[in-house]
Amino acid sequence: MLLRAGLPHLRRRAAALPLSLAPRRLSSEPPPGVEWIDTVDYLDETGEVLSSAPGARPAVPGADPTILSGSSAHPLPRPAAAARLAALALRHRSGPSLSAALSALPSQPDPALLLLAANSLPASDPTPLLSLVGWARHQPWFVPSDDLSFIVAARLSPATHSSDLMSLFDDALLHPEPASFPKTLNAVVSALSTHGLLEPAFYCFKRLRDAGFHGLQTPTCNALLSLLLARGLAFKAFEVLDEMSVAGCELDKGTYELAVPALARAGRIDASRKLFDEMRQRDGVGPASPGVYSTMVDVLAKSGRLDAAMGMYREMVAVGHRVSTAVSTAMVEGLVKAGKLDAGMELWEEMRRGGLRPSFGLYTMVVEANARSGRLDVAAKLFGDMEKSGFFPTPATYACLVEMHASAGNVDVAMRMYHSMANAGTRPGLSTFTALLTMLANKKLLDLAAKVLLEMKASGFPIEVTASDLLMIYIKDGSTELALRWLRFMGSAGIRTNNFIIRQLFESCMKMGLYDSARPLLETYVGAAAKVDMILYTSILAHLVRCQDEDSERAIMNILSVSRHKAHDFMCGLFTGPEQRKKPVLSFVREFFQGIDYENEESAARYFVNVLLNYLVLMGQMNRARCVWKVSYENKLFPKAIVFDQHIAWSLDIRNLSVGAALVSTVHTLHRFRKRMLYYGVVPRRIKLVTGPTLKMVVAQVLASLESPFEVSKVVLRAPGDSVLEWFKKPIVQQFLLNEIPSKSDVLMHKLNVMFPSSAPEARSLALPRSLGMSR
Repeated sequence: MLLRAGLPHLRRRAAALPLSLAPRRLSSEPPPGVEWIDTVDYLDETGEVLSSAPGARPAVPGADPTILSGSSAHPLPRPAAAARLAALALRHRSGPSLSAALSALPSQPDPALLLLAANSLPASDPTPLLSLVGWARHQPWFVPSDDLSFIVAARLSPATHSSDLMSLFDDALLHPEPASFPKTLNAVVSALSTHGLLEPAFYCFKRLRDAGFHGLQTPTCNALLSLLLARGLAFKAFEVLDEMSVAGCELDKGTYELAVPALARAGRIDASRKLFDEMRQRDGVGPASPGVYSTMVDVLAKSGRLDAAMGMYREMVAVGHRVSTAVSTAMVEGLVKAGKLDAGMELWEEMRRGGLRPSFGLYTMVVEANARSGRLDVAAKLFGDMEKSGFFPTPATYACLVEMHASAGNVDVAMRMYHSMANAGTRPGLSTFTALLTMLANKKLLDLAAKVLLEMKASGFPIEVTASDLLMIYIKDGSTELALRWLRFMGSAGIRTNNFIIRQLFESCMKMGLYDSARPLLETYVGAAAKVDMILYTSILAHLVRCQDEDSERAIMNILSVSRHKAHDFMCGLFTGPEQRKKPVLSFVREFFQGIDYENEESAARYFVNVLLNYLVLMGQMNRARCVWKVSYENKLFPKAIVFDQHIAWSLDIRNLSVGAALVSTVHTLHRFRKRMLYYGVVPRRIKLVTGPTLKMVVAQVLASLESPFEVSKVVLRAPGDSVLEWFKKPIVQQFLLNEIPSKSDVLMHKLNVMFPSSAPEARSLALPRSLGMSR
């Protein structure tokens, strides 16, 4: 068929639309917007006119006759027109040739025809579809639609066309009404998430959220959730979950299966349990999968919510899921770690009856838990079962058994396990050696402990601290002989100990009266640049006070000289004559006490004064004792001992003093009271001697021998001031207070013998040892 028309004379208002020729017998009325000004003739092959029609107008496929069947014109069917579009797209694929072929079509396509053609294109090759849609986007009749964009998004692979997908997403989101493109936007986000493109997928999600788009569907959100959780970004997944809640997106079983375990593992246990309860109450969702139950049981058990975990475990069994070894292991571990060993062992037995084979870690934990709880028989049985199951015990398991048997004092079993551990090629750890050696030390098996200690040294562990700890065990146990033997072994093995333990052993030897062993220890202590403090020196002096034979006295005096403490020089000078001292006793004492660091040694100095006054009283050196008390009171070592309450009451508090210090302070203070009363005429209403229950009878007996007016009450000796004044006027009292005591052997020494039964004059000599070089 040939066409002849006066096209130059055609005027149209829609110039961009393709033309269609209409036979006059079918349509003579011009369509809206078209003005006919010429006649179109339809010719056959020979040039004869078949028909004529006025003007020209756009053709509508399926409505206007654009093809001839014989001499009759018929409209082109829409499927055929769509197929022609698809055929052109498949033939030319892309480029100018496709654009030219599409522009030369006699029939103008429309959006519906384009959608039909896009559906007919093969899904395996998206290039023709992209080219066809790209051409249509530049046509004036093109109208964007969600269906067409969805077809394009569904055909594109994110692996090769991610940029095209992002362009499609941008076009849909920038549309004046993005909510009219839900299928397209969901398809893009779902495709990116499914193919693992995390960053563009989450970027699209955030843009949709910021734009206020609430049309995301459940499968799309599930795909994004799965991707985020697979990459370990649980906090980002929770953002998606929150957006689903805000948008009112309904959760399906897949969402629950993803969200519940993720919330539980992230520590949001309450939220996961709430979501789990919601899943159970939803119709059509069905019971949770074994994976969800397993995760919930595991997380609840490890977080210490054992009741909830046990309830979830029982529910899992009731639903019909087979409990895995991991779930049972988590429950047993949770119960055992929480101290519920009985419940854990019941579940263990239930697990074994169900045919589940415990793991190596569970065996190890149960064995160690029973051992630590003191169930050593059960632990031994489980240990045997563990070996029969083919599990080789770890060094920690061996160590736990050895340590627990050692703590229980089972020497034979502990040593057998120790040797079994060594035969298995397992190297004992430091804690194992320590526990074993501690047990042997407590059992006083010194030779065996020495053997194990040398094996510990051969294993490469430092043994100095452990050996010293064992030495300390012997010292605290009072086994001084064993401690000395162990110290000799340490010396022969080249093991050194610290000065603190040497001092402790020295004090133990002094306490046991082993002075010959104590002196070398003190020499070692001093030779190691350790300083003998005043407390240690005073403790040695206290042993001298309690000593009963001269040989021990000489040994202790030699130990005092080894100490090299300044107090020993003071002691030697105190008992010498004024010719050798070259100064009076009081000045000599004051000089010594001025050299004491009271900020750091005040309590030590107070202790020294108490013991020294005991010694001086025993030796009958009352004058020197009174000088020591006077100077110590001047230096405020006993600041609250003497109280002058004007004319009401004078008191002396000796509750915290030793017996000798109490006696000396009483004599010296009564002498001061006498001077005040006789020389200054000041007489108080009463005088009190606060002795306490311990010193009450000692002071009372001394004063009773002088017919004192003091009355004895529970903890105080008190008398009226007038009566004491009359008592002070007696010559015997004056001599007593001035240290000129008559009938000394009958009055003073008898009382001292009462106060110090172990130092009676007949049992010891009152002459000082020659080593002090002093003259009485």
